[in-house]
Amino acid sequence: MAWNDPQWGGRRNNDGPPDLDELWRKFNQRLSGLFGGKGGGGGGSPARRLGGIGLLAGVIVAVWLASGFYIVSPASRGVVQRFGKYIETTREGPHWHLPYPIETVTVINIDQIRTVPIGYRDNVKNAVPSESLMLTDDENIIDIQFAVQYNLKSAKNYLFANRNPDAAVKQAAESAIREVVGRNKMDFVLYEGREEVAARAAKLMQKILDYYRTGINIVKVTMQNAQPPEQVQAAFDDAVKAGQDKARLKNEGQAYANGVIPKARGTAARLLAEAQGYEQRVVDTAQGNASRFQQVMVEYDKAPKVTRERLYLDAMQHVLSNTSKVLVDQKGGHNLLYLPLDKLMHPAAQPPSPATSPAATSTAPRATKPTDNYRSRSAFRSREREERP
Repeated sequence: MAWNDPQWGGRRNNDGPPDLDELWRKFNQRLSGLFGGKGGGGGGSPARRLGGIGLLAGVIVAVWLASGFYIVSPASRGVVQRFGKYIETTREGPHWHLPYPIETVTVINIDQIRTVPIGYRDNVKNAVPSESLMLTDDENIIDIQFAVQYNLKSAKNYLFANRNPDAAVKQAAESAIREVVGRNKMDFVLYEGREEVAARAAKLMQKILDYYRTGINIVKVTMQNAQPPEQVQAAFDDAVKAGQDKARLKNEGQAYANGVIPKARGTAARLLAEAQGYEQRVVDTAQGNASRFQQVMVEYDKAPKVTRERLYLDAMQHVLSNTSKVLVDQKGGHNLLYLPLDKLMHPAAQPPSPATSPAATSTAPRATKPTDNYRSRSAFRSREREERP
């Protein structure tokens, strides 16, 4: 039957819209006639009534069976239940299950990133002190706000193993972060160890959630804010400045020590080397003198007179080598004695003093040389006269 049939209220002409009351009345008459009612101008045959019932039942069954088809996206999983009991978990693609009320399907997005804030709501300014205030290992209170991001790794455990898995994430996060913060110093948590604290907390959270079979996977723990409580912020800033001054002074002292200590060690090493060299020189000199004395002693035992004369001459040569005196042996008996007085007097000439002028320095040798030569010749002549008788 066509919808534009005049009997179904179709427009016969363009005089206006059909009457809805008339359409509803005619529909009821035809439906009554299909199931053997009295409407519609008389009752139908039994075969016709059975055929209509079977057709309607078939349509209903087809619609019921078709309701069992469902499609799972790649990021989701389908959890099938039969009379409330878990049957299977289906992956992406089209699937079919026994329609309701025999079986039901719950499609869950497992790749969706869910976020749970700890210590704040909506933004970090809207703090929740009961969640954010924590005690460190050195008995200091700090205010920490962080966010936990997670997804699902088991749709079955997420639905059936726990009554409220999202609340379990929050509780596990609070417990884990308090344990990690309680095992570390305040400076480590606030400054250099923030990333490490977040990583340790994420690992501990995952361990707790796996123990309770929540089917949740911790993706990341992000530190939003970490600072001392507002009530002690000014005192904490003063303590931080004092710590910085301490570190600066310590570095300056270390730099000074690094400059002084190597020099002192070098000076000590030099003095030690000089002392060792002096010790070795004195020992070697003493050993040499002892060896020389032993050798002289051996020669002295062989010829005492000659050795004694030789020692006397060596001693006199050593004593008189740096003097300006000239000694002549009267017993020599030489008729001609040559004395190079100019060379003998040259070592005896004293260097001029700094206070004297250049003129005085240049004239001094001229005045002294004739006198010295004269005295030497006079002494030589007097000694020669004494030898002649």
